[in-house]
Amino acid sequence: MNILMFGRSGQVATEMIRRAPDGVSITALGRPNADLVDPRGCAKIVQETNADVIVNAAAYTAVDQAEKDKVLSNIINAQAPAAIANAAAIRGIPFIHISTDYVFDGSGTTPWKPDDRCAPLNAYGRTKRRGEEGILAAGGQWAILRTSWVFSAHGNNFVKTMLRLGSERDKLRIVADQTGGPTAAADIADTIYRMAMRMTTGPKVGGIFHFSGTPDVNWAQFAREIFMQAGLFTQVEDISTADYPTPAKRPHNSRLDCESLKKIFGVERPDWRISLRRVLDELGRLPSPAKGGSRAA
Repeated sequence: MNILMFGRSGQVATEMIRRAPDGVSITALGRPNADLVDPRGCAKIVQETNADVIVNAAAYTAVDQAEKDKVLSNIINAQAPAAIANAAAIRGIPFIHISTDYVFDGSGTTPWKPDDRCAPLNAYGRTKRRGEEGILAAGGQWAILRTSWVFSAHGNNFVKTMLRLGSERDKLRIVADQTGGPTAAADIADTIYRMAMRMTTGPKVGGIFHFSGTPDVNWAQFAREIFMQAGLFTQVEDISTADYPTPAKRPHNSRLDCESLKKIFGVERPDWRISLRRVLDELGRLPSPAKGGSRAA
């Protein structure tokens, strides 16, 4: 199977390259080769490819900055995926696109199902939802994989930020009224490969699916687990979203119902705590047996 992927240096794209299964060839296109600010150029690449599957692992992900860069984020997150999806549909090539929990308003406490009403709270979420709508309108065979709270040993993410701050400070104030499922980029990559295999063999399948790690936690609980596993003694003080204002509003409830992904593709929700340990090991941040560690208060 040959995969053409938009994205090369992001968290998921990096893991896609590293974790390609035997028999799978992946061509990863970075910005110099395929810039999503040029939707027509991206569509032209799809028109000329001999790939079996197209994956879009690239996006404008600076959530707060998107409040100012509305035009740019819309081109990258909405117009480019729609153009790629249209080209893939014309060619009859399956298309897999990564989306986000931020398409929902975060109300309630019930996990969001793929067909629940979308009502994004911020510009980033709105552009990602427009991208989804463009893919739906394109037709063809496609799958949208919504995920949340992505972390890895690469790029910028919550785990790496907590490791840095936890090494510098004795106490941190962390938001505790936003709940979701932390998700390792490696687990997302493995899931995309499984989806790609299924979409290119047997009856056609597709649609919108959710994927996140388990158990669901808030950011403060996530931070405590990071510190415990890394052997850091940083204390965590729970605060509310109102105590930590940001340019972009964040959803309080990012829980995702992942049952349809399990039913169609056989993918179970992974325990993010196990995946976190692998990331910390890669970063060289696991304490030695002699050094030990303690769960942060």
